Amino acid sequence: MPGKVPITVAKGDGIGPEIMDATLHILMEAGAEIEPEFIEIGEKVYLAGNTSGIGEEAWESLRRTKVFLKGPITTPQGGGYKSLNVTTRKVLGLYANVRPCVSYHPFIPTKHPNMNVVIIRENEEDTYAGIEYQQTPDMTSALKLISRPGTEKIIRYAFEYARTYNRRKVTCMTKDNIMKMTDGLFHKIFDEIGAEYPDIEKEHWIIDIGMAKLADTPEQFDVVVMPNLYGDIASDLAAQIAGSVGLAGSANIGDHCAMFEAIHGSAPRRAGQNVANPSGLLHGAIMMLVHIGQYEVATRIHNAWLRTIEDGIYTYDIAKDRPWVGTKEFAQAVVERLGQLPQTLPPVDYTKGKDRKVAPVARVSVRPEPKRELDGVDVFLYNKTLSAEELGKKLEALAGPEFKLVMISNRGVKVYPGGYPETFTVDHWRCRFEGIKGPGTASHQDIRALLGRIEGAGLEWIKLENLYLFDGQRAYSLDQGQ
Repeated sequence: MPGKVPITVAKGDGIGPEIMDATLHILMEAGAEIEPEFIEIGEKVYLAGNTSGIGEEAWESLRRTKVFLKGPITTPQGGGYKSLNVTTRKVLGLYANVRPCVSYHPFIPTKHPNMNVVIIRENEEDTYAGIEYQQTPDMTSALKLISRPGTEKIIRYAFEYARTYNRRKVTCMTKDNIMKMTDGLFHKIFDEIGAEYPDIEKEHWIIDIGMAKLADTPEQFDVVVMPNLYGDIASDLAAQIAGSVGLAGSANIGDHCAMFEAIHGSAPRRAGQNVANPSGLLHGAIMMLVHIGQYEVATRIHNAWLRTIEDGIYTYDIAKDRPWVGTKEFAQAVVERLGQLPQTLPPVDYTKGKDRKVAPVARVSVRPEPKRELDGVDVFLYNKTLSAEELGKKLEALAGPEFKLVMISNRGVKVYPGGYPETFTVDHWRCRFEGIKGPGTASHQDIRALLGRIEGAGLEWIKLENLYLFDGQRAYSLDQGQ
């Protein structure tokens, strides 16, 4: 028999140590062939002065074992502390976040007894890049990053997951009616890759109505793939309407490493009371066992958990008005049912599952390099004194022989030329200059000269964005009203 599989374990903060102890107790009693290496992460590490919440020794363990079972952590309030979840996912390349959301009717109350949805969330990009600025007293901003390679990987993973688990449909949700370039690229790649999977039904929803439909009739969905922010919100919503956020586990999958966890937080108010539900972390651990090929143990634990809730043994969060037991007692109840099958709920069988590990999907398409031409520049100004009309007249005179001032916008709305007095403005102005000789004729030297003239006129520029054409097509958005 092969040796035990080393895994890295972090108990976390708040209720983390209690639910991790309960989960490991069940795993060991079930015969999991694992060798835990314990690391310290989270609140203690943050407060010791490490703003990332994780030390070098922990990274060494993660990179060695490549499997991480993680309890929930507490990020201290206040600026300067980065999300350890986001950091771990990005540093280790864990691009796919997989969150099954299943109802267990009639044993756990839900309005959706036939719900069985898997949210697959892109895990590294979008606004979770965490690139934010305050550029003026009035204005903060964040960058939303959607790349073709990153999107291809998550979309292909969603389709491979559906094929591996015999799922019938993959749904994509974006807001590309508004964010036509970022979400538009995500939708476009979904259509491109979806064409390679004729055996799987595919559909696209705008995120707002899509989320409404998911909340109302989740049985109409199967696998749902989304950019990072939407996926985070949707997976919590889906887990809650299935029965409880406290039941849902999560897998974070990369090409080299994987992390498994509950989707809920550290709940510090419940810490140390023996009341926390270990089910979410346990479901994450079951996904881990499948990932490392221990299908029999995963099957034994999952069926024992199902039998436990069938037998009316609940923690306080899902008991409602029924009797409930503590964290340790719930874990022991699962242990006592190892080897038993549920009688009403369908049993699971991962032992059929040599095919249960989703095929590697790291490949991305090789595409010809497009022709990229500099077309102009958006110069962002800090201005509290000049009106839109006054600023526009001044900038027209400063555009020089290389550029023409095309428009000025404020908070994404065109205010010059032809603005309206009813439009509310703040101290953050986007001023668009395009090359006067036509598309693709601007240069970086021209932009530097323009910035010099703006500075010389006593105006403060705070940011710029170059405007490009790709294969002759405009690769920047217009403003409302432009």
